Amino acid sequence: MSSDNETPASRLVLEAVRAAVSDANLPSDSLLAVALSGGLDSTVLLDATVRCVGASRVIALHVHHGLSPNADAWASHCNAFAASLDVRFAARHVDVARANGESLEAAARDARYRALDDLSGEQGTSSLLIAHHADDQAETVLLQLLRGTGVAGLAAMAPARAGGESGPPRLRPLLRLLRAQLEQYAHERDLRWIDDESNADTRYSRNALRHDVLPVLAVHFPGFRDALARTASHAASAQRLLDDLARIDFESTQHRDEEGALKLDALLALDDERAINFLRFWIRSRGLQAASAARIADMLRQLRDAAARDGHALRIDYAGFALRVYRNALFWEPGDSNDAPDIDEGSSLPRTACELQWQGEEVWRLPQWRGSFVFEPVDALADDVVGEGVLRAAPLAARSRAGGERMRVAAKAPSRTLKNFFQERGVPAWKRDVPLLFTGESLLFVPHLGVNREAAPSAAHELLRRIVWRPDLLLA
Repeated sequence: MSSDNETPASRLVLEAVRAAVSDANLPSDSLLAVALSGGLDSTVLLDATVRCVGASRVIALHVHHGLSPNADAWASHCNAFAASLDVRFAARHVDVARANGESLEAAARDARYRALDDLSGEQGTSSLLIAHHADDQAETVLLQLLRGTGVAGLAAMAPARAGGESGPPRLRPLLRLLRAQLEQYAHERDLRWIDDESNADTRYSRNALRHDVLPVLAVHFPGFRDALARTASHAASAQRLLDDLARIDFESTQHRDEEGALKLDALLALDDERAINFLRFWIRSRGLQAASAARIADMLRQLRDAAARDGHALRIDYAGFALRVYRNALFWEPGDSNDAPDIDEGSSLPRTACELQWQGEEVWRLPQWRGSFVFEPVDALADDVVGEGVLRAAPLAARSRAGGERMRVAAKAPSRTLKNFFQERGVPAWKRDVPLLFTGESLLFVPHLGVNREAAPSAAHELLRRIVWRPDLLLA
């Protein structure tokens, strides 16, 4: 399409969009969706896409989260901007529902992509263009490094990838361009965009990185964005090789007589690293939520233990499904993520524990659980608050669930099992693998549930502490 008035900044952006559309091998009359939030990045992407392929081939899609008092104004702005380009516009309101322990940002992101996929499907688009750029990629790689993620996490965002169940492929044409280059394009084109006030809130890890860390990196390591982009590319290549290896292992482990099942003995014949890589691939290929390295290692340990005991009763609950074994067939069946069975009291599963003689510490780091107990000084009583006397009375111990533990959430409430409380509060099975905090032999605190009032009935006239379980890093 038009190459009118292509300044150096325009040329960079337009060439990036043209290359992405060309590489996708789309039909010449296909409809392209552009995710339009109204911010700088998506504003530039919509304008450039129209210049490259023409307004008739473009539709702008906007997701209204309702999380900001300005959300209605943003939707109106996006509609007006699309109209100024003679581009069709479609919007979707979403309710951001948070699963227990999920960050608001993660819940909003998931809701946004589901809405964009649905809108794309309804409009018959052949691809969805998203405006992530090189600064976004650098932030993602650094966050994944800080989280201690594996190769798949370090691969970060791909320039092109398959969409969701109902959505088209996703393209990120601007992934190699800096935000500063997009801003120059916008100024040259006299574009107007909106600024989301939440982007300045450094309580969120991504914003803290963007505002407090990356500017310092830019001074001392000016090429860090390119270096991190190369890291992501290398990781993506390594992940493809690991997936190829997993596909080879799938051929040797799939059960010929039981559709969708694996031969347990063939899986366990693999060494641990190769078996863990395969299990990670298998979980992903089933469309289940990605599992942590610790979670997959524990699955493999339980499978090896079950094979040694010739136990057919094995059940590993994960992400709403249950991994089961029957006559050497390993398979997934629908389960209830809110109904993980308690571990039997006589279980031979290992109990890990560590102790602290509390003397006023505010943070107790527990590397084996990848998190910390935090003891925050507070002024008022609340459900998750205890007196310092309770913390000093006996050594504190962090232990795994053994099964059958009970607690009271209020002094006069009945004692109930942790399983009952987890079910009642909708805590998914895979979020229940957290340390329990004991004072001596008495259960004191359970993440997601709170303080056991049987161990801490009152905190009147004492210095108070709120107990919080904090994972190493909550990613936006």
